[in-house]
Formats: sequence, structure tokens, C-alpha cells
Amino acid sequence: MKKLAYIAFALLGLIWGSNFIFVKWAAEYVTPSQIVLLRVLFGLVPVLLYAVATKALSWRHARHLHHFVVMSLLATTVYYLAFAKGTVLLPSSVAGMLSGAIPLFTFICAFLFLREEPLNMQSAAGVALGFLGVLTIARPWTAATFDVHGVLYMIAGSLSVGCSFVYAKKFITPLGLPAAALTTYQIGIGAVLLVLVTDFNGLEAVFKDQRAWMGLVFGLGLCGTGLAYVMYYFVVDKLGAVTAASSTYLPPLVALVIGLFIGETLDGPDLTAMVLILAGVAIVQTAGRKPPRLRAQTA
Repeated sequence: MKKLAYIAFALLGLIWGSNFIFVKWAAEYVTPSQIVLLRVLFGLVPVLLYAVATKALSWRHARHLHHFVVMSLLATTVYYLAFAKGTVLLPSSVAGMLSGAIPLFTFICAFLFLREEPLNMQSAAGVALGFLGVLTIARPWTAATFDVHGVLYMIAGSLSVGCSFVYAKKFITPLGLPAAALTTYQIGIGAVLLVLVTDFNGLEAVFKDQRAWMGLVFGLGLCGTGLAYVMYYFVVDKLGAVTAASSTYLPPLVALVIGLFIGETLDGPDLTAMVLILAGVAIVQTAGRKPPRLRAQTA
């Protein structure tokens, strides 16, 4: 079972790292909000089935609905929308590299709102190094740069999911509810919210292209959202939360390889930026206690 858990760990990095190219393909036919709506709807299926199979759901949980709504906004709706919008404006490899900054935002949010994270020279250096990497990608001082709006969307998504971990630590974890139930409520409420705010006009266009709809339905939905959560629970159970959390190192590398494979061009500063971001994350996570994490890492 432990060997199977390491296989699941590697698959998580592959699944989350490939999400960015699937967004690019789907964006040729539908809007970012429509991409997220379909992703969440199809991702809800395996999560709901898993929660029902494990008998994790209960009507008694309804009294915590306000917390589930906040988590749905932070860790699903805003997070996915911001990343989708950012990925549309950036090369998939660059979007993937910027997603590696999520642990940095988690640490900052934890320090500001929980006052539990140690701020020492090492952690401060790690945060500074990581954000130097983000700045190196954006390069606002030169005209030959990536779309700044895309970078800002990726930062907003990372900040949103970073805040979600802190909110979960303060308000969700003390409830002692099963992780499968929490994720089902989070994605389910997100689906309802997205249905209410998404324009359905032209939604069917994505199903005219096999590559686009298969990447969206299977890559982003069933695998990237639904199956990934289930696999994450399995890795946490068999290898521990710390090992599972380190899976955030893999998606930027996978996204980079995929981007280069499909012909996206990156220069020296771009590659340097990825090294700076990952090095900053590594320094922060070894500076003291790990940033608080919900039992499910989102993509």
C-alpha cells in the first residue's frame, strides 16, 4: 500500500501540472468561467461518490454552512477562476511556474492572521526569494514581458487558496469533520455559485473539439479536481500530511516540461524564476513548522 501511495503521489504532480495545458485548449472555445463551471461539475462526481461510499456526509453538518461557503469561495470558485483567467493570458508553463508560489502565500497569510508561523531570517529570506522569482517572470521594467494581468490573476488565485488554508486551520479543522465531506461541500457549493453567475451562451462549443472537451472533462474535471482529491486523501493517510504537501513542488516542473514539449519558448530569466520560486518555498518550509494546510490540497 505504501508503494501504491508513492505512485499516487507522482500521479498527483502529473495531474495538477497538466491542468494548465487543458485550460489553454478549452479556452479556444469557451470562457474561463465556463471552463471552471464544467471542471467543478465533473470534478464533483468522484468526490461525491467517495464521500457517499465512506458515509462521510451528514445533515448535522448543515449548521456549519457559512464556513463551507467561505471555503468554497476561497478554495474553489475564486481560486479556479483566477487561475483559469491567468492561464489564458500566459503560456501554460509560466502559469504552472507561478502556481508554485502557493505555499509562500499560505505562509504569509498564516503569519498575518494566525500569528503562529515563525518569522525569522530564514523564512523571510525564503519569502523574498520566492517573490523575486515572481517578479522575474513579470518583469514590469521591460516591454518584452508576459501579460502582467495574467501574472496578477495567478497571484490572486494563489492568495485566495493561501487564505483558505488559514481559514480552514482556524474555523474548519476544529469541527473535526471528515475531509471527504468538507471537500464535497466545498465543491458542491462552488458548483451552485458558478451555475448562478456563469453565462451559458456558447458553452456547447467546447464539445466540438475532441481534444478540448476531453481535456476539460477528464483532465480538469474527473482527474484534476475529483480523482486528485481522493488520491490526496490516500497519500495523506499512507505517507502523512507533510509528504503529501510536498506534492506542490511537482506541478510547476510538469507544466514546464509540457510547455516546452508543445513549443512554448522560455528564456534564461524564466527558468531562473522557477528555481527562485521553488527554492523560496523550500526555505520557508524548512524554516520552522509547515504552513497550515487543509487535508486536501487544491490545484
